[in-house]
Parts: sequence; C-alpha cells; structure tokens
Amino acid sequence: MRVTVVELPATWGEPERALAEVDAILAAGPATDLVLLPETSLTGYVSPALDFDLTRFAEPLDGATAQALADLARKHHTHLFGPLVLAEGGHMYNTTIGFAPTGRHVATYRKRHPWIPETWASAGREPYPLFTIAGRTVTIACCYDVHFLADDAAGALDRADVLLFPSAWVEQVSTRLRRLERLAREHHLAIVAANWGRGRDLAVHGQGDSAILNATGDQLARVTPPARRADAELT
Repeated sequence: MRVTVVELPATWGEPERALAEVDAILAAGPATDLVLLPETSLTGYVSPALDFDLTRFAEPLDGATAQALADLARKHHTHLFGPLVLAEGGHMYNTTIGFAPTGRHVATYRKRHPWIPETWASAGREPYPLFTIAGRTVTIACCYDVHFLADDAAGALDRADVLLFPSAWVEQVSTRLRRLERLAREHHLAIVAANWGRGRDLAVHGQGDSAILNATGDQLARVTPPARRADAELT
C-alpha cells in the first residue's frame, strides 16, 4: 500500500484555498492508495490573533467540506482522510473523515481528547475506529490523543496494521516523532503522521516533520520543505 502525508501550512479561514492546494499537491503525483491531511488544516487550527474558536466553520457530515473531500478522493482515485469541524447533535467535534476512491464514506473519527485550548470541541465518545484498506486494518487517533493511547486504545492499536495520526502539534521541544516511533515499535504498526506546517502569519514550535514510519519505528519518508508531501510504500 502506497501512502502519502500532506503537510499544509498553517492558514486561517480559507478552506477553499486549502482544498485547491491539496488538489494541486495530489495532481503533482505520484499516484497513491491513501492520503492523510493534518488536523484542522482546511480551516486552520488557530488564527494569527490566537483565536482557537472554530465553531464558525462547523458543518454537518454531509456538508460542503465533506463533499469536497469525497470529490478529491474520486478525482485522484485514492482513500483521502481530512479534517472536518463537525456540528452534530448540538455539539462540535474536531473530526477526521475519510472517503474511498469511489467517494464512499469510509470512517469518521471524533477526537476523543481535545487539547486545552479546544474549548469549542466536545470529546468524542466512540472507540477508535477499525476499518480495512487494501487488506490492512487501519485506525485513527489525533494529536493530543497520543497522551492517552496507552490507556484507551491499546486494543485497537494491537489489532491495527496502520495508524493515521493527523496533528497540529505545539511543543517547545517537539517529542511527537519520538512518541510515534515508540508507539510503532510497541504495537508493531506503521504510522502515517501528517502535521501542520509553518504558515506565513503563524509559525510556532512543533510545526513540520510530517512522516511515515514502519512497524519498527523507522522513518520511511519525511516532508522536507519546500515540499508539501512525502510518500512511502508500506510492505
């Protein structure tokens, strides 16, 4: 299975522009079986004025953003997983949603552990999903979830072959890749980790270093700016 991480720069309030950039990045090739976008990378995670409230971007599962992601999955004939600020049942969720090459919905993951500034987001209650792509069992966790996976996701990680890990990481000295490398070794699963990149108006510690790891924690590929994607074959 060939997988791709896309590292979009931090932006704010320009989802159409971000979607157009994803389209261009995928069109530049090569073809891939699975693509992962970073956490809240279409709307932005935080504004240059440090506004973390994403409720203005909230949409239903069948809204414009989900439709645009499904259209891109069909256009590029890939499984595409991207972010959605989900409005559902009177709550807002930091969500990752995935679509098959046919545009069929594959999975929806509502982030179980929103980070402290994500006061707009309710915690997802569903277990970490398990689904199959190209004969591989895949699951999803998002950013701050990494601190809780040992307690509430060990079973899913042990059953999975691949973990999709979108993030908008913030840390003075980033430990994200080290944590993921250890997680890959402990659960013997590959990790596809798409992190937000440095933006023109928002650059913070922890951005960058999107990577693809194999089941022994070795890096198969890593985004090196000005590139916006990295590709690897999971064997």
